[in-house]
Amino acid sequence: MFSSYKPEDVTILLKDITGLVPPLAAREREALMRQGVHYSEMLPLEYEPSPLYLRAYFEAQERYAGMTADAVASVAEQIWAEKGPDAVLVSLARAGTPIGILIKRYLRRNYHAEAAHYTISIIKGRGIDRNAMAYILARHKPESIQFVDGWTGKGAIQREVNQAMADYPGVAPGLAVLSDPARIAAKQGTYDDFLIPSSCLNATVSGLLSRTFLREDLTGPTDFHGAACYKALRDKDLTYTFIQSVEERFPASAPPSPAREPERQGAGMEEVQEISRAFNIKDIGLIKPSIGEATRVLLRRVPWKILVHNLDDVQHLGHLYQLAREKDVEVAEYPLKNYRACGLIQPLDEVRHEENSPGL
Repeated sequence: MFSSYKPEDVTILLKDITGLVPPLAAREREALMRQGVHYSEMLPLEYEPSPLYLRAYFEAQERYAGMTADAVASVAEQIWAEKGPDAVLVSLARAGTPIGILIKRYLRRNYHAEAAHYTISIIKGRGIDRNAMAYILARHKPESIQFVDGWTGKGAIQREVNQAMADYPGVAPGLAVLSDPARIAAKQGTYDDFLIPSSCLNATVSGLLSRTFLREDLTGPTDFHGAACYKALRDKDLTYTFIQSVEERFPASAPPSPAREPERQGAGMEEVQEISRAFNIKDIGLIKPSIGEATRVLLRRVPWKILVHNLDDVQHLGHLYQLAREKDVEVAEYPLKNYRACGLIQPLDEVRHEENSPGL
């Protein structure tokens, strides 16, 4: 356990590459990605939150811990109804890991069940960690596996899981998430794009772990995908502050599951395509919808603009506004339908002008 997670909460199926890969600043990583280097072959510098941003984070935690707890309860009940005591939680590192821990703790509290919980890597364009899957399937039935993540943006990770599970008969690819504005997950706490407090920070709310890493010189054919531990941030670690703030708000009785909305399935991707046309963005990979994804853009990418459904929505978006001020990024109102916010990444190989950005 090279993270700050407790071993009774999660088994980490990742290779420790701490100290082997120098972290890079956002602009340097963006430039390398435009040259064809895959994002999983680099590690980002961790954003050091300012006092003002940390205050915004704690306010968000206080405001949304209850909603997060209700979403955890709803998802956990759906998992229990389908998998029962044999449920095996497989959270997708790193955003899914604290959510998997919360689901595990809810099942322990309400059903006295000790669900197995693993966290593994899945990387867009590179697939799932096959060695980690082999480890899990050597110990558990395929039908018991439930993949867990935090939220859906465009649904790219869900599509990656769908593709990967074609090689694993009996393993259901559907994700369990707390927030599903893309309307693509199999199990969700809500379709609302609400702020999950853990999305506001990187390693310091994720067991001090980095994003997952895959490069053949450091992660060989029999290795798990890699991750580094940011040990220098131990005094800033808020992982269990977040987990405990949600756990203590678990509802006495589970809230009802959100009503299915089949007529709106795929609505998130349709909206992304509308944004790409409106802003003349050829690569939809530069469009990151949802509060969680917009936060990630500000924390670890080179942001161009942040779109929000309502500039007056400080209650949901206050932390985004604080980050945008610190990074001098424009925030613009845009008629978002499925999301409260959307991050647009700066295309470094183009010079953009305001006249190419309608509606601002």
